[in-house]
Amino acid sequence: MSDTLESLRRKTDGARELESVVRTMKVLAASSIGQYERAIISLDDYCRTVEMGLAVYFRQQGQAEIRQNFISTPAGANDEKSPEPDYAVDAVVFGSDQGLVGQFNDTLADFALNELQKMRGQKNIWAVGERIHARLEDAGIKPAGLFDVPGSVNAIAPLVSRILLDCGSGRESGKEKHLYAFYNRPVRGAVYEHASSRLLPFDEQWRLGLVNKQWPTPKKPEVINTGPSTLLSLVREYLFVILFRACADSLASENASRLAAMQRAEKNIGEMLEDLDRSFHRLRQSSIDEELFDVISGFEALNIKSKNN
Repeated sequence: MSDTLESLRRKTDGARELESVVRTMKVLAASSIGQYERAIISLDDYCRTVEMGLAVYFRQQGQAEIRQNFISTPAGANDEKSPEPDYAVDAVVFGSDQGLVGQFNDTLADFALNELQKMRGQKNIWAVGERIHARLEDAGIKPAGLFDVPGSVNAIAPLVSRILLDCGSGRESGKEKHLYAFYNRPVRGAVYEHASSRLLPFDEQWRLGLVNKQWPTPKKPEVINTGPSTLLSLVREYLFVILFRACADSLASENASRLAAMQRAEKNIGEMLEDLDRSFHRLRQSSIDEELFDVISGFEALNIKSKNN
């Protein structure tokens, strides 16, 4: 069935309305990306403060006590991909529950599962988002827990606190934890890339780097209370910062993926509008030509009739 001028006009109006929706979603996605990026930047000073506190503690305490509290990588187990069999491997996978993000969850789940297969020991996986949870279940993995994806920056901190509470609940058993985070993070030249971070145990080189870092003032710092509670408090705050960053990176990547999808949709809609406009003008011109032809034909017929009379 051929299009009419009225049907083309309706299609054009619908495409323009859809274009308006796409532009609004683009603005929201771009605004969200900036929001999460600013949240990550705002953590830098706090992260630096926590690292300085850990550095002071590491200087005052010997390696034996630190390792006894499961903070530094045990001797002979520095390979983050090969924990000892009696270690518990906990992993947090940050997914997305929003649409228009393409293969955001599928490829991340494959990446996380591939990395976890290289590790030994009992594995417990927590999923952030129902879609990534379902994807892990489809792969034959029963996640230990499910968290809702935060919808704003203000919702990230409560989520991270719950993650730390659940992941730390098994520490009383005395089994050392290897804690990992899997997420997508934004990159230049692409929408995002898969990333993994080992949160526990701390890398020995990282610890030595903190110990050897120069203190910013001439005064020598010291920790008043060097008991395990102080160390655990500092570690918890450091883990909070790392998990907060991972979650914010994941949310920024989600919105970057949505922004890219909206840009593609806007381009397609623009091309569709151009085709509709060309079709409309061509059909309108054809209609005008037909009307002119009818007028000319009628005029010539009247002239012939008047000459015959």
